[in-house]
Amino acid sequence: MTSGLWELVLQGVWVTVQLLFFSALLATAVSFVIGVGRTHRLWIVRFLAGFYTEVFRGTSALVMIFWVFFVLPPAFGWQLVPMWAGTLALGLTYGAYGSEIVRGALAAVDPAQKEGGIALSFTPWQRMKLILLPQAVPEMIPPFSNLLIELLKGTALVSIMGMGDLAFSGNLVRLALQESAEIYTYILLIYFVIAFLLTRVMRGLEKKLKAGVGKAPVRKPDTELKRPEATNVGGAV
Repeated sequence: MTSGLWELVLQGVWVTVQLLFFSALLATAVSFVIGVGRTHRLWIVRFLAGFYTEVFRGTSALVMIFWVFFVLPPAFGWQLVPMWAGTLALGLTYGAYGSEIVRGALAAVDPAQKEGGIALSFTPWQRMKLILLPQAVPEMIPPFSNLLIELLKGTALVSIMGMGDLAFSGNLVRLALQESAEIYTYILLIYFVIAFLLTRVMRGLEKKLKAGVGKAPVRKPDTELKRPEATNVGGAV
């Protein structure tokens, strides 16, 4: 490929990274708000959080992008730029999946921990902030890492809006060179490199968060309990 075509591909990589960053931030915020809402003591909060999860988890991200970019603007009289439309659609969709990760991790915390917070007269927010989340967040990292990779691959859907992401740029280069195998091989490798780097970052974050949580007890040196020898009262046999 010529330098001009490589520059087009690199611009697509930059757009994809920006979209991934913004949509991941939105998805993370939605995940925690809805996930914590699924464990709320009020049934109406649990119902609304569950309704959101089922709606966005049960609909196609591609169709959601169509709705945000093509359907909603005429209805409300405003228009989103492709970057923010893609961020909104992907963040809300993948946030629904992430909320189940948060809910499951919170439910997996030992109930005795929550009972201890109640015994100390902690408010629900204090129990969540000081007891539940510090133990649950490290367990969320591996599934969140998988969800982040899925979100990376989902960014290719925004090409339907004409947004110049990696997939859209790769298709333009393919049309210019009339060569599919070479171009899409490069695109696959670029997606793989980004995903590999994300995985390494998430593993490092997991180790850091688990550093001070759930430490194994200090092992005491083995001591043999010597049983006192039985004395033979009345003489030895």
